[in-house]
Amino acid sequence: MKVEKFKVLLYLKKSSLDKSGKAPIMGRITVNQSKVQFSSKLSCTPALWNPRESRLDGKSNEAVEANAKIDKLLLAVHHAFDSLVKRNKPFDAESVKVLYQGSMDAQMTLLTLLDRHMEGLRARIGIDVAPTTLSTYVYTHRSLGKFIQKKFKMKDIAFGQLNEQFIREYQDFVLSEGYSMDTVRHYLAILKKICKIAFKEGLSEKFHFAHYKLPKQKETTPKALSRESFEKIRDLVIPPNRPSTRFTRDLFLFACYTGTSYADVIRITGENLYTDEEGSLWLKYARKKTDYRARVKLLPEAIALIEKYKDENRDTLFPMQSADMVKANMKGLRVLADIKEPMTYHSARHDNSSYRLKTSKL
Repeated sequence: MKVEKFKVLLYLKKSSLDKSGKAPIMGRITVNQSKVQFSSKLSCTPALWNPRESRLDGKSNEAVEANAKIDKLLLAVHHAFDSLVKRNKPFDAESVKVLYQGSMDAQMTLLTLLDRHMEGLRARIGIDVAPTTLSTYVYTHRSLGKFIQKKFKMKDIAFGQLNEQFIREYQDFVLSEGYSMDTVRHYLAILKKICKIAFKEGLSEKFHFAHYKLPKQKETTPKALSRESFEKIRDLVIPPNRPSTRFTRDLFLFACYTGTSYADVIRITGENLYTDEEGSLWLKYARKKTDYRARVKLLPEAIALIEKYKDENRDTLFPMQSADMVKANMKGLRVLADIKEPMTYHSARHDNSSYRLKTSKL
């Protein structure tokens, strides 16, 4: 079939304003001599509508969000048109509309498929899946959600909108968040697996990682925090109006004194403490990441921090603080203490000061 004309026009139906004063955005598909109207299921403030561009003017939240959805709509309509052209059979505007609306209703999205896969993993925990495996998927899901929201102003994205550029930009996004290349590689490996599942199940027309190679895994020695930087953090006077930052600093110091990771420090309770025959206090716990049993003889500084946050109404030794908050506060601490070297919460576990006794497997 020879297509001489194909056009998608968006316009406002100003005669049908809703209670908030917004007008529905309608669409018209033209294929040669055939035309058909459709509802975009979107609406906008009439004053923002630019009929020449078929978009909203300005950079308000309404304009940015609506334009992102319009881009997604137009992409889906053109994708439906291209699919019909490839079939090499006669079709009209109605055919494009039917395929577009059907594909939009049935399209599997990236995070939805990731959710489904994670549910399968949850059911196998303790059988052939370790809890730490699922946690990596959870962090990947959270990271992808933040990236999609930032780039597309949407909560999820259909596989039809993915391409290799999406993968590369996601890699750059995770790196800009301060994660190591090894962490980025883990996230990309999960994204690759989900894309492969989508392709095998016919939910995606392409395997988007077909020509994309994951970053090579590098064996690196963790960089220890310098004694000078440790003392700057330890002696830092934090303003009274920043209690969250002060608490993060204390968690960081506890990690310096004990080598306890964030995932473990928020889980340990009074049951993880015990006193030996000489009266020394020890911390004994199973590491979340490896399930190894670790024991640490607590220094006076670490015991003081435990006493500082002791609360009979709470099971854990320390209050809960989210990983995102810890990460944000660590950036603030680095600025407040005027530390030039890279520093994250994880740096505390590689501290080379003399204040720590090493953990050991029981």
